Amino acid sequence: MSAKEIEEGAQMVLDFKKLGAIAKKELDVLPVAVQNADTKEVILVAYVNDEALRHSMRTGTATFWSTSRNELWEKGKTSGETFDLIEAYVNCDQNSLVFKVRPRRGGICHTKNRKGNPRNCFYRRIDFTNTTLTNVDP
Repeated sequence: MSAKEIEEGAQMVLDFKKLGAIAKKELDVLPVAVQNADTKEVILVAYVNDEALRHSMRTGTATFWSTSRNELWEKGKTSGETFDLIEAYVNCDQNSLVFKVRPRRGGICHTKNRKGNPRNCFYRRIDFTNTTLTNVDP
């Protein structure tokens, strides 16, 4: 299935092997839920390692660890959809984080809606009756 079909299609094709693939690489990463500080929407789930977390705190720019490219990843650096790191929280087991961020231009995702505006990364809702996906920001 093409990236376009995965990103825009109505068929649900979840990647249940992602975490296993990360574990096989023996990466030292934590999942981080990214929340818009103003709207409270969860806009992204990514990973950070120690380097990405320290870079984020030092620069005030939310930066992650790309598990596919094995490098620091400033989300939106290419598209311009970057964001300020406002706050960071750690869970009780210290094995996941929440970043509260403020998008610098208003959007976050590399995908765009029909108006050409970037969306949040969670723009499709799962239909529980037939597991199809409905785009809520077409």
